[in-house]
Amino acid sequence: MYPLRTILSTLLLTIATIVMAQQDDQRVLFTVEDTPVTVEEFTYIYSKTNGENATFSEESLQEYLDLYVKFKLKVERAKDMRLDTIQVLQEELAGYRRQLSDSYLIDRSITDRLIQEAYDHSTKDVDISHILVAVRPTAAPADTLAAYQRIQAAAERIQKGEDFATVAKDVSEDKYSKDKGGRIGFTTALYPAGLHNLEYAAYRLPENTVSMPIRTKAGYHLLLVNERRPARGEMEVAHIMIRKDESTSSAAAKTQIDSIYNLLQSEASSFDQLARNLSEDTRTAGNGGYLGFFGISRYEKPFEDAAFSLTEDDTYTTPVETSLGWHIIKRLSRKAIQPFPDEKPRLEGKVKQDPRFEDAKKALLRSIRDSNNFREDDALLNEYITTLPDTFTTFRWKATNVDDPRVIFELGDDYEVTLGELATYLTKATRQRVTYAREGDPETVARRLYDQFVDDQLLKFEETQLEKRYPEFRSLMREYEEGILLFEATKMEVWDKAAQDTVGLEKFFTGVAGKYRWAPRARVTTYRVGTNFAEEAEAIRAFASTHTAEEVKAAFNIEGTTKLVAEERTYEKFRNTELSEMEWAVGTVSDLVENKRSRNIKFLKIEELFEPANKTLAEARGYVIADYQDELERAWVAELRKAYDVKINQKVFKSLIQ
Repeated sequence: MYPLRTILSTLLLTIATIVMAQQDDQRVLFTVEDTPVTVEEFTYIYSKTNGENATFSEESLQEYLDLYVKFKLKVERAKDMRLDTIQVLQEELAGYRRQLSDSYLIDRSITDRLIQEAYDHSTKDVDISHILVAVRPTAAPADTLAAYQRIQAAAERIQKGEDFATVAKDVSEDKYSKDKGGRIGFTTALYPAGLHNLEYAAYRLPENTVSMPIRTKAGYHLLLVNERRPARGEMEVAHIMIRKDESTSSAAAKTQIDSIYNLLQSEASSFDQLARNLSEDTRTAGNGGYLGFFGISRYEKPFEDAAFSLTEDDTYTTPVETSLGWHIIKRLSRKAIQPFPDEKPRLEGKVKQDPRFEDAKKALLRSIRDSNNFREDDALLNEYITTLPDTFTTFRWKATNVDDPRVIFELGDDYEVTLGELATYLTKATRQRVTYAREGDPETVARRLYDQFVDDQLLKFEETQLEKRYPEFRSLMREYEEGILLFEATKMEVWDKAAQDTVGLEKFFTGVAGKYRWAPRARVTTYRVGTNFAEEAEAIRAFASTHTAEEVKAAFNIEGTTKLVAEERTYEKFRNTELSEMEWAVGTVSDLVENKRSRNIKFLKIEELFEPANKTLAEARGYVIADYQDELERAWVAELRKAYDVKINQKVFKSLIQ
């Protein structure tokens, strides 16, 4: 035993370490004017941008710090330009936040957890027994209570020492397992829809322990976990079967299967041939005995155990007996449980369609209520709902109090929802009001819709807390907002100016005269001869070497038959592989090259050569604008450095170096 003082000291040290780490993350690395950039923000964006190359070396950190300071200068300028107040940009940011919120509220809080949980379950097979007292989910309260009392009585019998199997045979209403003492055998996740509570218990309950009553869509269960083992996955097999029935005894069937096994061993015949010729499983014999993939509990235990005992593909078992007869099983392949990233897409679809997803969502809503001091004005709610007219459940009804400021419920310190907001919600829910009218009077319908309204507001409230709860969410929102501002500011200060300032562009171009030049160029005619006229291709090439393209076409495209096409373009020598391999002289003709996909034979002819020369502004416009933008941006950053005070905490910076 450790002394209490030692335990407390260790605990306090752990807490202190966590607190210090959190405080370290909030240290200010640098400021632009009065806007701080913390270690948390910088290391997040540095790591995200550099990925595996985020070495935290001094050189790497310094390089990125310079870039991030420039970025923050531009953001500061954008805010001074009040770009963050533009409605279109605010709406864009709000739309992104809604999408990201859904991801964090549902995917992070529910989906990711359920997928990981399902994967963890799927890595093990569980041998279970159960006792079932059936009761429908929609059963009357009296019937539900009666079922619960019966399962509770069964639990008490087991607690007093009766054997689980004995009680199961006496009480259980599961026809499949009742006569086997409740024994289901090995199972694996995911359990069928509506049985997830039974699955949870199967994977959490200690072995040889009986659970408390478990409610599923089937009713109430008592569960006994007999054994757990690593998941078997799936096996792909073929088999040869000799049936045992009234005409063939087990001994006679065994004699036949043994003779087949001996033939296999002697390699006199292949497994496929013997299955086709001798197997009495008429469904699979014609296909070499192929059964395909199967998982646990699909076939009888002796068959399954024998198949999964094979450790290599293309090996087979000794004869195995089942209730149907005798089998020789050949392993073709095995599909084990794959790593989590590979299994995740498959599990995600199943999890989202399973009732466990809705149950988890309800649990999340309850948690939001409980942890944020949900407070409701019951008197105001009852006064409003009980006075709704009969027309409430028709298309004609519209609320008249959509501006009522009275608070109907509250969350947290300052999240208030008014009666007017509820009235607006009920007005918009026309289709639901009419649909729910089949199930009850206006008050019943209104209370059902009110519960939905509360759930919506709980999620909206939780959205407002995401920046506090998830540092990564806070970072992503900051990153997206500042990205929008940077784009708009750069567009106005650099990109638009570079494209529209013709005087400035011409002045810049004049200032860098000679930078944009043509390499040696050639005016080239490209000839393509159809493969149908391949025998004439060499003659066409020879004629083209001393004639113009028009003369070539006139000579060979006769009687309405197009044997060739010719296209003229100017190329820089080293930007065209074919040209660079030709003799650089007027009149040079390349070799014939066949392109089977395009069904033509191509050759080139150099018509005219041009010496290296300066490009005009029109010819180099794209390159000039790009360079002019760089020049404008450098000037802009220099101006921003003069306009805004940047202070870097070198001590904090040095502490980041690893």
